[in-house]
Amino acid sequence: MDLLDVCTVAITQKRKGRTYPMKATKWILALVLAAAFIGAPNVHAQQANAEVQPATTESQDANIRAYVELLRADVHARKTAIITEIMQFDDDQATKFWPIYREYDLELQKLNDQKLAAIQEYAKNYGNLTDEKADELARLALELEGKRNDLKRKYYDKVREQLGGLVAARFLQVENQLLMVMDLQISSNLPIVK
Repeated sequence: MDLLDVCTVAITQKRKGRTYPMKATKWILALVLAAAFIGAPNVHAQQANAEVQPATTESQDANIRAYVELLRADVHARKTAIITEIMQFDDDQATKFWPIYREYDLELQKLNDQKLAAIQEYAKNYGNLTDEKADELARLALELEGKRNDLKRKYYDKVREQLGGLVAARFLQVENQLLMVMDLQISSNLPIVK
């Protein structure tokens, strides 16, 4: 039984009438989700730590892309379960929220694809990073961070319009927590620029 199974059991037990501290359960689930979501980019980050990197073949890239897609499918289902548990929607709220969230998630996925590409570019250039390339990648990271904040702001407003400020604030808080954990996991596995 891995950590994700333990977390799933914790939620299941809570539903059966047993209580667990929700804050602890939320953080455990968020950590598990983050670990699953970014497992594939870590492969490239670890490769970047090596002094000499073998050339990545097209089939290796295809395999990594396939692995990322599998992780994303699994993470999407688990993230939905986490959000459902934490947000505690009634039927009317759920009917309004989930279409908005699906739109948000599709747009977020596009930004995540760009972030993954940037991480792969960093890993590819790590051993011979120039000032220009470092600046380019740093500016791209800042741009993507800004786009993600704009995206959260856009969908916070949409949720607020449909469900009110309390639900929108809860959505933003949960999403921020999940994203911060993922960001921490990614950044802790990327080597610092030499």
